Amino acid sequence: MLNPVTPAFEAALRALLPTAAFKNDTDPYLQEPRGRWTGQGVVVAPADTDQVAAIVKACADARVGIVPYGGGTGLVGGQLLADGPAPVVLSLERMNRIRETYTKENVLVCEAGVILADVQKAAEDAGRLFPLSLASEGSARIGGLLATNAGGVNVLRYGNARAQCLGLEVVRPDGSIWHGLSRLRKDNTGYDLRNLMIGAEGTLGIITAAALKLAPRPAGVGAAMMVVASPDAALDLLALAGDRMGDAVSAFEIIHRQSFDFLAETGLDVARPFETAPEWCVLVDVGLPAGLEPDAALEDLFATALEKGLVSDGVIASSLAQRQAFWHIRESIPEANRQIGSISSHDISVPLSMIPEFIVQGAPAIAEIGEFRINCFGHLGDGNLHYNVFPMPGRSRADHEAERPLIKQAVHDLAAKLGGSVSAEHGVGRLKVDDLERYSDPAKLDMLRAIKAALDPQGIMNPGAVLRQV
Repeated sequence: MLNPVTPAFEAALRALLPTAAFKNDTDPYLQEPRGRWTGQGVVVAPADTDQVAAIVKACADARVGIVPYGGGTGLVGGQLLADGPAPVVLSLERMNRIRETYTKENVLVCEAGVILADVQKAAEDAGRLFPLSLASEGSARIGGLLATNAGGVNVLRYGNARAQCLGLEVVRPDGSIWHGLSRLRKDNTGYDLRNLMIGAEGTLGIITAAALKLAPRPAGVGAAMMVVASPDAALDLLALAGDRMGDAVSAFEIIHRQSFDFLAETGLDVARPFETAPEWCVLVDVGLPAGLEPDAALEDLFATALEKGLVSDGVIASSLAQRQAFWHIRESIPEANRQIGSISSHDISVPLSMIPEFIVQGAPAIAEIGEFRINCFGHLGDGNLHYNVFPMPGRSRADHEAERPLIKQAVHDLAAKLGGSVSAEHGVGRLKVDDLERYSDPAKLDMLRAIKAALDPQGIMNPGAVLRQV
């Protein structure tokens, strides 16, 4: 059993750390974006890795739980602990330094508390690109993004957070430090500890710094929105885009008409690319090397797709501002969803060829539970759909709390049946612990538990996240 933070333990921490490390206003750290839980605990914000190590060692000696806190943008409750002994909430926000940029190596080394947008800006200043991009990039921090193996819109071309990292610095559960900030592309010396920590959601250690891979900046970028007849046609268009442009396709997003309806209903200020919102459309984003014109490539893609009957209408961005306007539409959808208030939101993935079947079977499965609105959108290029269920107009999500578990299980059962995952990019946190147990291979669960027991035998690291606390 873990012990709670007591006044005596807090006093001992205060003797170890400067006053600036302690947060008097803890409320912002004890809430999560969807308002479903409230956390607890004392909030400590160390300034460097040695201070993190001192905190972790003190917690290990006293058997006090630690909940790592990045930008607080996680949607599965991994950044707060609502029940059980009060933990230390360890915020990385003061560890926000970019330590070094190695331009010739295409590597940037930074601390875990650096905000993603700041990493992107530092890469741009060096003439490079850090391609990890998502809606919360103005507040999400690198440590949390790696701990959850975040995805975002550019996974199709560049991979998720795991693919953007070469090395890590990690404070282990006993307070010792793993100095693994390697900048090597090749290193076959034993188990892959870096990838073990990435996606572990702070349950095996605290990421304090990372060596990140940078990429060349495309010489030309472009975007288009195209109306497709169906998700199946969208998949054919994706294949066609790959055939004609290879890995120059950076992102391929699918958007359902319900997204446009929600944007209109909430009054969010976005451009209207089509006079009438289409049932389905895709946002295609490309980045090409010097000598190739994105507009010409997109025009060729549209013309060929039109001839094949895959698209019926489209708009190619005529400027960077219009490209940004297209992306503003996509990035505003989560905010519209938040304002409408979902009953149950789902971050699922299925094999690409199964996406149309998932959509076809999903609607009747939800209709068997009741009358709802479904907003299906997301990263078609990597098989990740955000499949969210909302009340009908005039009703709220509070009216449907009884149906929420039924909706969630129906969606997750279908994803599992089609060979998919119930957590494509948001992680497990505490929200999906039951789902991990329900849908995972028993051998996988045995291995996960064995790893946890070996590296964190006291169970102090983010207790109850990913794996059930025992």
